[in-house]
Amino acid sequence: MDAVLHHLLGVVVPIAICVLVGFSLARLEIPFDRKMVGKLVQTVGYPTLIVSHLSAGHVDLPAFLAMLGAAFAMVAAFLLISALLLTLLGLPLRVFLSPMSLNNVGNVGLPVASLAFGAAGLSYSLAFVVAVLLGIFTYGSWIPKGSVSFREVATSPVIYAIVIALALLACGTALPTPVGDALGILAGLAIPLMLLTLGHSLATLQVGAFARGALLAILHLVMALGIGFGLSTAFHFTGTERGVFILMSVMPVSVATYLFVELYAPDRAPEVASLILVSTILTVVVLPLVLAYGV
Repeated sequence: MDAVLHHLLGVVVPIAICVLVGFSLARLEIPFDRKMVGKLVQTVGYPTLIVSHLSAGHVDLPAFLAMLGAAFAMVAAFLLISALLLTLLGLPLRVFLSPMSLNNVGNVGLPVASLAFGAAGLSYSLAFVVAVLLGIFTYGSWIPKGSVSFREVATSPVIYAIVIALALLACGTALPTPVGDALGILAGLAIPLMLLTLGHSLATLQVGAFARGALLAILHLVMALGIGFGLSTAFHFTGTERGVFILMSVMPVSVATYLFVELYAPDRAPEVASLILVSTILTVVVLPLVLAYGV
C-alpha cells in the first residue's frame, strides 16, 4: 500500500507542478495561445501518444477484448448517469457531460494499475484507455461543439492512431526502433501542453465557478464508486479483473476532455479546469482506501 501511495503521489505531484507553471504564465501575462495548443495536441500529440503507448504493450488479445466490452459499459454508465445529474442540477450538458463521463485512465490509471496488479493489471487497463480515447474523440468533441460530424471521425488522426495501435497489438508487431523513438518524442507533447493549458485557464477562475467544479467533482467520485462496485459485481469480476475495473472507475476526470471545452466553449473552460483539479485531489485521498478495502 505504501508503494502504491508513493507512486500515486509520484504521478499527481508532477501534474500539479505543470498546472502551476501554466497558471504562472497567465499571471505573468506571458503570451500563450490556448486554441493553437489545443489543435497541436489534437492532431499531433494524442495520435503519437496512442500509437507509442499501446503498441508497446504485450496483451492477451481475447482477455483484452473482453475487458474492452466492460470498459465501454463503464463509459456508457458514466454518460447516462452524468446526463441525468446535470439535467437535475440545471447545468449545461454541452460543457460538463464529456468531462463527467470520461476518466483519466491513461497517465494516472495505467501506472497505478501496473503497480497494484502487475502485468495483468496493465493489460486490462489498456482496454479502458482505448474505450475512453474513443469517447473523447467522438462524443467528447461532438457535445462541446454542438454538432455530430462523422466526417471528422473519419479524418481524425486519433481514430487512425487507435486502429494502427490495435493492429500492432493483435499482430504482436513492434514498430521499428527509429519510428518508435520518433513517436515517443512527439508523444511527449500531449500531456504537458494540456496541463499548461489547464493551469492557464485556472488563472481566470472565479470563486463561484470553483465551487461548481468542486461540487461536480464530489458527485463524480460518488458516481464512480457506485459504477465501479456495481458493474464489477454485475459482470461477476473477481481478482485482478475486479480490481482493475474498480480502479479505472474511480480515476479522476480526464484532462483530455478539457481540450474540446476550451476550443468550443472557452467561457466555461475555467469551471471544467476546477472540476479536473478537485477530482484529481479527491482521487489521491480516496484511492488508497479503495485499494486497501475495496479490491
